[in-house]
Amino acid sequence: MHTEAAGPDLRHHGDAEVRDGGSALVDLAVNVRADTPPAWLRERVAASLGSLAAYPDGRAARAAVAARHGLPVERVLLTAGAAEAFVLLARALKVRRPVVVHPQFTEPEAALRDAGHTVDRVLLREADGFRLDPAAVPEDADLVVIGNPTNPTSVLHPAATITELARPGRTLVVDEAFMDAVPGEREALAGRTDVPGLVVLRSLTKTWGLAGLRIGYVLAAPETIIDLERAQPLWPVSTPALAAAEACVAPRALAEAAHAAHRIAADRGHLVAGLAQFADAGLRAVAPAEGPFVLVRLPHAGAVRHRLRGLGYAVRRGDTFPGLGEEWLRLAVRDRTTTDGFLRTLGRAVAEPA
Repeated sequence: MHTEAAGPDLRHHGDAEVRDGGSALVDLAVNVRADTPPAWLRERVAASLGSLAAYPDGRAARAAVAARHGLPVERVLLTAGAAEAFVLLARALKVRRPVVVHPQFTEPEAALRDAGHTVDRVLLREADGFRLDPAAVPEDADLVVIGNPTNPTSVLHPAATITELARPGRTLVVDEAFMDAVPGEREALAGRTDVPGLVVLRSLTKTWGLAGLRIGYVLAAPETIIDLERAQPLWPVSTPALAAAEACVAPRALAEAAHAAHRIAADRGHLVAGLAQFADAGLRAVAPAEGPFVLVRLPHAGAVRHRLRGLGYAVRRGDTFPGLGEEWLRLAVRDRTTTDGFLRTLGRAVAEPA
């Protein structure tokens, strides 16, 4: 574990990989499920547009989220995506020593730094499979942030291991933005009320293709929810986003998400099996991958990424994640036809001289 004030670009995200290429690029860089939102969800959002003259009323959506996790509404806060929640946590909580477990989504650290905090990093090691060792986290850390399953490593940490980080006087933030892509949501902590200081973040943008709408939520003790709510602007979540939230936690949507999680797992297995053909070229995938993306290490990955771009495919560079370097790439899981086309193209990109 060590502290860093500078280093990777924490504000770089997967959308930057496809922004300049537009629709010409096949997108394996952004971790939003393809072919979403579904028609029924688009219709539900569109139906809400007739209410835009009124200020947003989040009570029904908040109650729906609470019911989905078996919690009282006092333990739920709706946010403009999980990213807003990181900003609220950084601004509202009075912490002395925040620690972020990396490699992971970089917005939590960026938000903490923007709020004036000095952030310590616990860097998980490739040699350990990027698995969490709770003993690596400083005992005096009063805020700990970890993703599960973790972006970009696709590691799913056991819930029991994560709860070892809980302490009286410590806030334990678990980013479960991709948990609904895990079959059965095993190892989820959402809905738990027995873990002291636990704050769980969920996003509805990844599974449902709502990145442009911005909707997520926080699950935490009522006093923490009150502190975060005070830091929010008035009416932070729009009426269409509230309609989406209510729809996405309904039984029909949960059943569809569960089915999608199994399909993603199968498609991920197909991708990982296909990547094995490049072992002689030095490619190694972090295993077992449990999220809707796979992290790979590949010699000359930067050059390969540029070649892939020229051949019509966007992948996510890994060197902007603390704890990784220029030899890392993150690949979003797509359907088998898309994956097969990517694997053929990857073969061309790898075969070109360095």
